[in-house]
Amino acid sequence: MLDQVPDTVIVAAIGLIGGVLLGLAARLGRFCTLGAIEDALYQRSDLRLRMWVLAIGVSGLLSFILVHLGALDPRQTIYHLAPFSPIASILGGLLFGYGMSIAGNCGFGALARFGGGDLRSFVIVLVMGISAYVMLSGPLAPLRVSFVEATAIRSDLRSFPQLLQSFFAVPSVVWGLFISAIITACALGSRAFLRNRRAVFWSLVVGFAIATGWAGTQWVARDGFSIVSVESHSFTAPLGQTLIYLMTSSGGGLTFGVGSVFGVLAGAFIGSLIKGHFRWEACEDPRELKRQFLGAICMGFGAVLALGCTIGQGISAFSLLTFSAPFAFFGIFVGAAIGLRQLITGFALP
Repeated sequence: MLDQVPDTVIVAAIGLIGGVLLGLAARLGRFCTLGAIEDALYQRSDLRLRMWVLAIGVSGLLSFILVHLGALDPRQTIYHLAPFSPIASILGGLLFGYGMSIAGNCGFGALARFGGGDLRSFVIVLVMGISAYVMLSGPLAPLRVSFVEATAIRSDLRSFPQLLQSFFAVPSVVWGLFISAIITACALGSRAFLRNRRAVFWSLVVGFAIATGWAGTQWVARDGFSIVSVESHSFTAPLGQTLIYLMTSSGGGLTFGVGSVFGVLAGAFIGSLIKGHFRWEACEDPRELKRQFLGAICMGFGAVLALGCTIGQGISAFSLLTFSAPFAFFGIFVGAAIGLRQLITGFALP
């Protein structure tokens, strides 16, 4: 029966299912990177940060199990195919993190809020999607490509398991499982966190959603009849892809990313109805709109430079333990801390 369904529809459906899970996690589980960073810096709470770490660990365990079973080849993913530039990862992460803080949401968070009726987040989604394509394939693309190529490390290695395999006679998949298990254990090393079953549950859901993206797209890429990218969830370029698809489906057809975007919107909408939180909201302060507009531009530019956002690099790339993931996430954390400091204290001297 599936033989009669186009490969593009199948991968979009896979993205849709995973996106629904992510949207539900955002609305029902309060899964949010900016919220996690803000809680850690200003509320002295590491609950949501542990949720993020647990999602990374679980997605990593599941992903490397897929690798062991022959159901995933990390070398076919963008994080292994693209050049690795630590400078681009850090600078892109800094720009993205700063933009995320002054906009009040990342791309994923904006989609989740828009699914709950927040029209302010719709502005972020639109501007971020357009900005991403300006950097990805628009006027700034040649500059980005030249910068990445000039600063890239010339090596075939793209992940820590590969690096460890080159030093020790142990397969990379074993290293991947080992490191992911350590990350998972670190996240669970808190009795208070373990007692919060909702937080643990939704972290597991996020990790599962990332792994289904890898498994599903790899399956279609291997057994389908079309050229399909092996990918998992990310919310930068897919925002632009979705806009193109909505405007001209013939020019930009269905993709995993388009399905993922619609899935997050659907999951967030369902979650907001379950919680009774759905309501239409609009921006009443021009200064707030300006911050969101500028923040969305920074996020679009930064995420393309870093090769991913809080989900793309923060979890999907991290699940494969690529070199770029910790560099980009470090940049995102520092950039967000700078932006939050500006908003909260205005860089006032003590």
